[in-house]
Amino acid sequence: MCRIFARRSSTPFSIEEQLAPFAAMAKASKEFQGHGWGMAWLENGQWRFYRHIEPIWEHDVTGFGKTTCLMIHARSAFRNEGIFLENNMPFSDGEKVFIFNGELHGVRIKSEGRIGAEKIFNFIRRFDRGDTDAALRKATDIIRRRSDYVRGMNIIVCDGRRFYVTNDFGEDPRYFTLYRREDADGVTFCSQPLDGKWFPLGNGVQWAA
Repeated sequence: MCRIFARRSSTPFSIEEQLAPFAAMAKASKEFQGHGWGMAWLENGQWRFYRHIEPIWEHDVTGFGKTTCLMIHARSAFRNEGIFLENNMPFSDGEKVFIFNGELHGVRIKSEGRIGAEKIFNFIRRFDRGDTDAALRKATDIIRRRSDYVRGMNIIVCDGRRFYVTNDFGEDPRYFTLYRREDADGVTFCSQPLDGKWFPLGNGVQWAA
């Protein structure tokens, strides 16, 4: 499945310096991550987006400037289906940004969307009345109960101020565990450890940071 990354900092950081190691990680992944990629970042208080259908490691990731909040997604399409630019994450409702890595089987929820990840995002939004953390907890609890099997359900939602994170999987912890790194300026989450000291999130953990 996919690879995801999110960093929030009190001081601006280089987008390129985050993209380069993430691209190398995606290229080296045991599952193919080359069905396109995308990212969202804050610029002057507004979300900006970039998406491309080619693998991130084949793309020029320079020239994007700096930001205080960044979310990146490299896609591994389920069953190699729906490989279109409009299916590339991050997804957004204009206020919140969403990225997903996982695979669910036999999901019984009613929600709109072109692909499963978009349906999950819209399902979470249904319960959000100003408390995104509570909405994420409620939605993912329902999804677990209404799915035959959760191979993986890793979610990061951001409102520009905080990350709301779910780490949940039924197998392969080395692949589906999300990792967290904190420093003096902020916090980072990633599908795999990059540089520095990282801490694994436990299975079934939800985190707001």
